[in-house]
Amino acid sequence: MTRLRIPAARPAGRRRAPGTRTPVALAVPALVAVAFLLMPLVGILARTSWGELGTHLTSPGVTEALSLSLLVSFWALGLSLLLGVPLAWLLARVSFPGKALVRSLVLLPMVLPPTVGGVALLLGFGRRGVLGPWLEDTFGIVLPFHTSGAVVAATFVAMPFLVISLEGTLAGLRPRYEETAASLGASPVRVFCTVTLPMVAPGLAAGAALTWARALGEFGATITFAGNLPGTTQTLPLQVYLLLQDSPEAATSVSLLLLVIAMAVLICLRGRWTGATTGRPARDVRAAEDTDLPAPSATAGEPTATPSAPARERWPLHADVTGFNQLTLDAEPGTTIAVVGPNGAGKTTLLRALLGLTPRAHATLRLGDTDVTTLPPHRRGVAWVPQDGALFPHLSALSNTAYGLRAHGTARAEARRAARQWLDRLGVGHLAHRRPAQLSGGQAQRVALARALAARPRLLLLDEPLAALDQTTRAHVRHTLRSHLAGFGGVCLIVTHDPVEAVSLADRVLVLDDGRALQDAPPAEVTRHPRSPWVARMLGRNAWPGIATGDGLGLAAGGRLVVADPLPEGSRALAIIAPEAVSLHLDKPAGSPRNIWPGTVREITSAGSRLRVLVTSQQAPDLVAEITPSAALELGLADGVSVWTSVKATEISLVTL
Repeated sequence: MTRLRIPAARPAGRRRAPGTRTPVALAVPALVAVAFLLMPLVGILARTSWGELGTHLTSPGVTEALSLSLLVSFWALGLSLLLGVPLAWLLARVSFPGKALVRSLVLLPMVLPPTVGGVALLLGFGRRGVLGPWLEDTFGIVLPFHTSGAVVAATFVAMPFLVISLEGTLAGLRPRYEETAASLGASPVRVFCTVTLPMVAPGLAAGAALTWARALGEFGATITFAGNLPGTTQTLPLQVYLLLQDSPEAATSVSLLLLVIAMAVLICLRGRWTGATTGRPARDVRAAEDTDLPAPSATAGEPTATPSAPARERWPLHADVTGFNQLTLDAEPGTTIAVVGPNGAGKTTLLRALLGLTPRAHATLRLGDTDVTTLPPHRRGVAWVPQDGALFPHLSALSNTAYGLRAHGTARAEARRAARQWLDRLGVGHLAHRRPAQLSGGQAQRVALARALAARPRLLLLDEPLAALDQTTRAHVRHTLRSHLAGFGGVCLIVTHDPVEAVSLADRVLVLDDGRALQDAPPAEVTRHPRSPWVARMLGRNAWPGIATGDGLGLAAGGRLVVADPLPEGSRALAIIAPEAVSLHLDKPAGSPRNIWPGTVREITSAGSRLRVLVTSQQAPDLVAEITPSAALELGLADGVSVWTSVKATEISLVTL
């Protein structure tokens, strides 16, 4: 089978668009700026005594200062990681009073003159400072004129680089990954260590490199706060300052060493700090449709509980949801509820309320005999598959699937064995070694579904779990999911826009609109008597709201309908008209139809072996008719053709709203 290959995009800035020219008024100042920045570096290179470079760098004073600089800078890096990583997470993830002030305090050492920073450290941690006497009396710690003071000074000026870099990376990381990990049973600390940190590792590495380089080159705060004692606080930048007075050539050689170290750090970052595009190879993009699905095995459609799963546990659901969503849910074990409604109806908000992940709505939730309302998400026993799957990009498909089991304490070998079983059941076992970037959209969605099922939840929440699958794969996965849900001891909620999924998977259909439940009934009842225009249209029917009159319905959009079975006058109702009940004519029909309107054909689409024709009219709302291709050919239908539409009164169903 031929697969579509998308060529890698050329890195930005490599190639100028044809016909474009850099304006001279901008190019000249830019070149002057480059020359201005380059000239000091050229000066160091030009004035370096290359023949004596080795002698200068290996002199006792320089090697001692270099050793001390490395010791101080690595200790400063360690302290920055210990204190700065939690601070960056707090700034990126938590809203609290005074957050802007805390961020300003983080940025302050970056804009403060170094000597002023040293004075501030003296007044805070010095022997006569705010905290210094207590440190000396209680612990015997005196920071000024001690190596520990140099570490404190270097940490003070360097840690902001780590915090700002990591905060930006954390802010760019979607919380969906961490929320999904929590829904699989991972504690906050486990989520931070196994999901958050690995995913922000590039930003953390960039911040750490900048922090170390800044600590290595610290001068002003160190000499002001810790002094300039050889072997104790005299770091390499301080050594350069002294050498400038006695041996300028040696000072130039040591400056070159610091310059090389700084440039090496920046080259290794390759633009991570500035946000520049790196020359990474493009990802192999595979088609979203999974046409490589292997034939299911004899047991593929009949998954059973894993050997370690408790037998026949039952978890009925009771939930009172308040806030944006206002509804009550009660469901017996084994019930599958399809949640449908227009965009913004509150479907995803409902799922997140049951997870305890949104302030927009609050759910008082009971699963079985346990009230889990006050429990954090990772202890509720609620598994979630978000719309995009949210697979952890740093883990393989197998490790992703085993994540929930490992979070619940299952041994690694047992968790991987059960995870492989679930991947096999969903037809992606042969992809167990691949990472999410190597999977198509449909394959990734099946892995996400396997991960949620493998976690053995008490409540299963699926947010459009089959949306990324092609029709063939969707049917197979739907069959597998239906087989699992038939023996599931909990309740499953599936958000879907697919009427086939709602009818084939669900025991009940919950229709939401503006956070409220419009209908909660079996699929057959919702199909026959939809109480929402959106659901009626989702099912392929025409739906016109209005007010009941003596013999029919006064339409909200204007016009009126005559029906065979009118409702009490004044009641709000929805008229349901099947597309196949709409007749099209070139001339005004005569006879039994009592609902006749002139209109214009605006769109013709294929629906299996039939055609769906959209007709607009000034006397009635838009109407969809379904006819055969031969009838369309006979009528000569095309976009813009004038027609008459008719609907018999007996073909219209009214549903009270």
